[in-house]
Amino acid sequence: MNKSSLTALARQQLDIARRASSGRSADTVYGGHEHVLRQTLIALAAGRSLDEHENPGEATVHILHGRVRLNAGEHFWEGSPGDLLIVPAARHSLEALEDSAVLLTVAKTA
Repeated sequence: MNKSSLTALARQQLDIARRASSGRSADTVYGGHEHVLRQTLIALAAGRSLDEHENPGEATVHILHGRVRLNAGEHFWEGSPGDLLIVPAARHSLEALEDSAVLLTVAKTA
């Protein structure tokens, strides 16, 4: 069994995101291309976003730090620490309303 501190990882990735020209940083916590389940910690500086993209499978976004907005067409959902957002099957984007760190969990479909 491996143990990870999401709090420490979020702090580290936020530091990287704040310094990056893209305003974002990410680290895969569990899984990868050879697994069905993948968990990735994503950090976004305030005002930065992940552009609209397809959902590769069932997915959730657990907000660890900050505030984010999940956009899908005309619909949007805001989240703050402790919230869990269900990612819609539609094209969507994620916007940081303030410096934010989230845990993205994806179960890829075949």
